[in-house]
Amino acid sequence: MTTVEARAGLLLRILPPALYAGRARMLVERSVMVSRANWLLFLAGATEPFLYLLAFQVGFGKLVTEVAGPDGRPMSYVAFVAPALLATSAMNGAVFESTYNLFFKLRYAKLYDAMLATPIGPLDVALGEIGWAITRGGIYAVAFLAIAAAMGLLSSWWALLMVPAALLVGLAFSAIGMALVTFLRSTAQFDYIQLILTPMFLFATTFYPLSVYPEALQWVVRCLPLYHAIELMRGLATGLLSGGMLINLAYLVLLGALGLWASTRRIAKLLLT
Repeated sequence: MTTVEARAGLLLRILPPALYAGRARMLVERSVMVSRANWLLFLAGATEPFLYLLAFQVGFGKLVTEVAGPDGRPMSYVAFVAPALLATSAMNGAVFESTYNLFFKLRYAKLYDAMLATPIGPLDVALGEIGWAITRGGIYAVAFLAIAAAMGLLSSWWALLMVPAALLVGLAFSAIGMALVTFLRSTAQFDYIQLILTPMFLFATTFYPLSVYPEALQWVVRCLPLYHAIELMRGLATGLLSGGMLINLAYLVLLGALGLWASTRRIAKLLLT
């Protein structure tokens, strides 16, 4: 028996039978098969961050040459923005996969109703969909990292850890996104999600350092999940590691755990009651 099988067997003994059946990988496999015909979506997801970087490199970066880095010392503006764009790309990919796509499967295709009639439980559904969102985000992260390295925007070997960091960002946002989408009743309500994501993208230190805000607003920004994702990415990209990055890491782990718990409960409530 392999280690994975042993762990799955342990979970099957601990969790209620209707909750988890150890078949989350089947949802990931299904998503991979469905996405074969939509390979252009993957290409678009990997290309978008590159276009952002190119625009800052040849456009806005010519106007703003340097900003204060994580340690307060000046750094290239494009190198400052690049880790934030990676964090944002991981967030957007995870949220899109776990909200728009999941909403269609849940409300219109009734895919999960059919799945739960088989030996698959709500936790399998949550883990499978989140696992696919993380996989997709990981592909984007590798492509982005290669482009950023080719453009000379990474200054440390610690930057290689930006890929697993992007997977963690994908976990946190996809889990929370899945939990939130179970409360939506129509596609018009997706505007509420954009109402949250767009201001967070603009103000979570994506384009300028935290020090530009008044003290009171700095504490508000520190509460944003994207801020913690960006801080973690910037520290790894520059090799300027600090104790604060442990807080960023813990924040994202707790957010992912909370989202997984909430999404499992909501799916079980909607489809098993």
